[in-house]
Amino acid sequence: MDLKAALVCLAMSTGPALADFAADEFPPYERCALCHGLFGVSHTAKFPNLAGQDPDYLTTQVHGFLTGHRTNDGGQMMAIVTELKPEEIPVAVEWFATQDAPAPAPATDDGTGRAAYAEAGCGNCHDQAAELSGVPFLTAQHAGYLTKQMQDFQSGARRPGPLGVDHPALLPQGDATLAAIAQYLAAEPRE
Repeated sequence: MDLKAALVCLAMSTGPALADFAADEFPPYERCALCHGLFGVSHTAKFPNLAGQDPDYLTTQVHGFLTGHRTNDGGQMMAIVTELKPEEIPVAVEWFATQDAPAPAPATDDGTGRAAYAEAGCGNCHDQAAELSGVPFLTAQHAGYLTKQMQDFQSGARRPGPLGVDHPALLPQGDATLAAIAQYLAAEPRE
């Protein structure tokens, strides 16, 4: 038997065994890992880094997608969270929240982003020193993701979370300023 025939036989003999694997035999965070990375560091700015994130924030966001309070481009998150059983949500949240925070991006801010972030008062809630439960850490996050979220808050595409913060009133105007804030935050280490 040649190698090609042997591989075909092997694939055919293992196929049904693999097909019998139930999805619930895998840890629930593996579903999330397809986009967010197994250890919570995604490879593209379309998906946020979840590693080292505030666990209350992660829980709130999952429930927001489940109820439809939060949406995203194309509804991917709304579809995937329905695959999680209620008892699996805390398991996935704990996994990502306890991972090491992602490494910061290389610094590109010329000081504009830092100044705009401080002037808008974003750190009052989002800096780790604020210690507000349920508020996301923004440092070491993808700059592209942060920019889009700020734009979505301003346009109304993203609604306020459970704390009811009026982000559009707080955020500075202008995509260039929002991008500068995002670049500043992406390059800041999460303590």
